[in-house]
Amino acid sequence: MLKSYSRKTLLSIAGATVTCLVVLLMVVQHQRIAVDGLHDREVGMRSLQSLSESPINDGAPTEQVVQDDRKRGFSAYFSKLSRSRREAEKPTVSAKAATNTPPAEDISADDIFIAVKTTKKFHKSRLDLLLDTWISRNLQQTYIFTDGEDEELKKKIGSHVLNTNCSAAHSRQALSCKMAVEYDKFIESGKKWFCHVDDDNYVNVRTLIKLLSQYPHTQDMYIGKPSLDRPIEATERLADNKMRPVHFWFATGGAGFCVSHGLALKMSPWASGGHFMNTAEKIRLPDDCTIGYIIESILGVPLTRSNLFHSHLENLQQVSRSQVHKQITLSYGMFENKRNIISMKGAFSVEEDPSRFKSVHCLLYPDTPWCPPHVAY
Repeated sequence: MLKSYSRKTLLSIAGATVTCLVVLLMVVQHQRIAVDGLHDREVGMRSLQSLSESPINDGAPTEQVVQDDRKRGFSAYFSKLSRSRREAEKPTVSAKAATNTPPAEDISADDIFIAVKTTKKFHKSRLDLLLDTWISRNLQQTYIFTDGEDEELKKKIGSHVLNTNCSAAHSRQALSCKMAVEYDKFIESGKKWFCHVDDDNYVNVRTLIKLLSQYPHTQDMYIGKPSLDRPIEATERLADNKMRPVHFWFATGGAGFCVSHGLALKMSPWASGGHFMNTAEKIRLPDDCTIGYIIESILGVPLTRSNLFHSHLENLQQVSRSQVHKQITLSYGMFENKRNIISMKGAFSVEEDPSRFKSVHCLLYPDTPWCPPHVAY
């Protein structure tokens, strides 16, 4: 009987011990999950400046684990930053808003300075197309900035073609050189809005006027479309060989962007009289990035996003035929050896009109003499 009692006692003790161990393991696992979750959140929301700080070794995770966690955390941080900036900088300008919002200021095409950046080797292949289409309707508002003399082009548009004497190379220095001249010429013009586009853009000036009329030109306005889904990161070079990281949004020049006169005047210390080139060298990025750096990083003015600007860097097939007339800029190009153009029927075949700019122009201006009559779009 004593042996039986001893076995029962031992079994009871063993059972109780197992139960306690199970409960203890569950508590430890719950605490570990809670601590890990807190750690991930702290790493994810840590400021960008901590990138240059050494991690504190508290004896818990190894250095490799900390680095892995930091990478995951900063990835989450940038995703959240991208989402929050998109929310904070709303309203994003939509086609409906651009056409239906009552104007804040009555402006005309004469109030806009449209700068077209090009290079001499594209005068025939690109500029002639623009001169036949949208520029033909907006000669007095459009100024072409190039890098070589062209007497034939001068005969067509006179003083509205400007030889910047910048390099013909597609380098950040050459691009910034041209942008510096664009900025100075705009300030000299006294116009209300500065709008920059490339030589592969079609500009719907009527829709552009409707968009810009929503904002007083004396306000700080920087309007365009970023090509990135997060702020660009750069290294700002300071005095005494010091450097610091900066991050900011910028509107890609390939889609076009606009700057109000009021904001352009505030940019002067970093953009006028050759200062633009010096500013570009501080971050060693191209012209459109430098514009964003001056406006967002230095002056603290956020980019107002507009989905009505389009570059060859995006899928232009997504621009629907029914919305073409509401867009501000369109583009064309090649992607993976395929044409990247808007998809629309028109007055011309793709072989006759590979950019689709002629078809777009005939849609917007059917009274153009060379547009075929009675075309179904």
